[in-house]
Amino acid sequence: MEFRFTIGKKIGTGFGVLLFFIIIVFYTTYNTLNESIKINDEITNVNSPSVSSLEELKLLTVRSKMLIFNWIYFQSQADHPDKQKLNRLIEREYPHLEKTLKKLAVNWPEGDRQKIKQVFKDLHQLFDLHGEVMLLLPDWASYEDSQNKFLANFLIGDDGDIFLKTTEILFQLDDLINNQKFNTGKVTESMQESFNQLKSLSKWLGIALVIFGVLVAFYTTKTIVDPIQKLKIVLLTLSKGVFPKHSIKAKNDEIGEMTNALNRVILGLETTRDFAISVGAGQFDTHYEPLSEDDDLGKILIKMRDDLAENERVLEQKVVERTAEVVQKKEEIELQNEKISELYEEVTDSIKYAKGLQEAILPPHEFVKEVMPDSFILYKPKDIVSGDFYWIEKKNNKVYFAAVDCTGHGVPGAFMSIVGYNALNEALRKNDTPSSILDSLNQGISKTLHNNSIDAKHKDGMDLALCCYDIKTKELQYAGAYNPLYMIRNGEVSEIKADKFAIGSYYENTANKYTNHTIQLQEKDYVYVFSDGYADQFGGPKGKKFMYKRFRDYLLTLNGKSMNAQKDFLNNTIEQWKGPLEQIDDILVIGIHID
Repeated sequence: MEFRFTIGKKIGTGFGVLLFFIIIVFYTTYNTLNESIKINDEITNVNSPSVSSLEELKLLTVRSKMLIFNWIYFQSQADHPDKQKLNRLIEREYPHLEKTLKKLAVNWPEGDRQKIKQVFKDLHQLFDLHGEVMLLLPDWASYEDSQNKFLANFLIGDDGDIFLKTTEILFQLDDLINNQKFNTGKVTESMQESFNQLKSLSKWLGIALVIFGVLVAFYTTKTIVDPIQKLKIVLLTLSKGVFPKHSIKAKNDEIGEMTNALNRVILGLETTRDFAISVGAGQFDTHYEPLSEDDDLGKILIKMRDDLAENERVLEQKVVERTAEVVQKKEEIELQNEKISELYEEVTDSIKYAKGLQEAILPPHEFVKEVMPDSFILYKPKDIVSGDFYWIEKKNNKVYFAAVDCTGHGVPGAFMSIVGYNALNEALRKNDTPSSILDSLNQGISKTLHNNSIDAKHKDGMDLALCCYDIKTKELQYAGAYNPLYMIRNGEVSEIKADKFAIGSYYENTANKYTNHTIQLQEKDYVYVFSDGYADQFGGPKGKKFMYKRFRDYLLTLNGKSMNAQKDFLNNTIEQWKGPLEQIDDILVIGIHID
């Protein structure tokens, strides 16, 4: 059998050699990159963290020296911030850093591992010396004892044990840091050398691939691409609906076989075109013969001609019937749309009117500024009307204010807010403390809404935080149902937790009574009460809840700002967090500043 170098063999040979070169390049690149990744991992996971942690340990040692100096030379109480910092450094910060360095030191040279063990041992001895100072000068009175003061000064002096031990530790840490930096430089140089080798190898292999690729391309063009280009021109002409004027001359190879097949396809398409033109013109009696007994397309065309003739008759009848139905349905839809629009306007007008009624129960702006001059109220209803409302009254020279969250939002919540407002006023008339007001309010709401009924399907009620503030004495009383109180003093947030049963659950457990909390406020204190709408709002880059922790952190950043600025900041923050998402609940935040 005569050997025939077919197109498949030509392409296979060319690309086989090309693939061989590509595999060599890939294998070399893979090995080099894999080695570089290992080196990079060593830098990332060992060297760089080691340098960073050692420098952090050095800084911690310097801080301990500064804090023990302050302990000795500045007379102070036991709870002085610097003393608390030193205790925290020894008890929490250092053990955590020691644990981290021990994990990293597993990958260090043996000499560095021994050095860091000695450093840990010296640090423990240093902190024992610190402990001696703490025992000598524990509080304000101990500084009056000259002997204790002398012994403490002796430990910290230029020749004292603390001074010498600290200097020795810092010297050892500098040595370790320099060693780790040197190791990092060595592995970095190794990685750079690997990349340079890969660069050189890739350059020469790339040149070889280009030269071989040009030869393969030239050979393929002459033997394969030129004939295929002719077929392409014919196919592009057919794709535009134009038949070629002349048939293509076929050669004695695979492309030649394709050429003959294409010539036959063109002839069949021309015949089919003429038949389709006749059928499209409505000439359903046009004669058409299939090319052969196996010509499925020809048989389908004949059946299509007969089906089109029958469908044309049926469609003409259906068009008449459907046209009449569409006209009738259109008139009915237009009438229904008019009714829906009217009902929507009526409902919207009613809700807007209800909004006016609800706003009437809210304390006027002038009254709020009179009784709470340095304060803000961030009030953002989810719908036209709201289930949240704020309540402010004055009685016996005391200001009572509350952030109230009724069951639901929108119209149901608005109804509950009216009931809650009236019940609050009635409870205040009979009681003075926040807890007694909430107890009375709980009983009144339960009776009003029949929450104690056996067959009651819904548990309606309210969550709220209620405060009573005496402006003269700066005493604040607070009681809450689920909603806590936040107080910011000296840059720290304190949370006064609420009782975990809602207003309206009185008959579920008659023993439940609300707790009355008394707080002696100071100048520059901030007090915040709020509903859960702010913390529960979804948003951010991942569409998650804002959460109470983030809310407390933001309140801390507002320390020292005016109340109007705080309100604007909280409003802008929640709007940015919400982004394109829908507001899921009513939002209410009340903040006051103690002058």
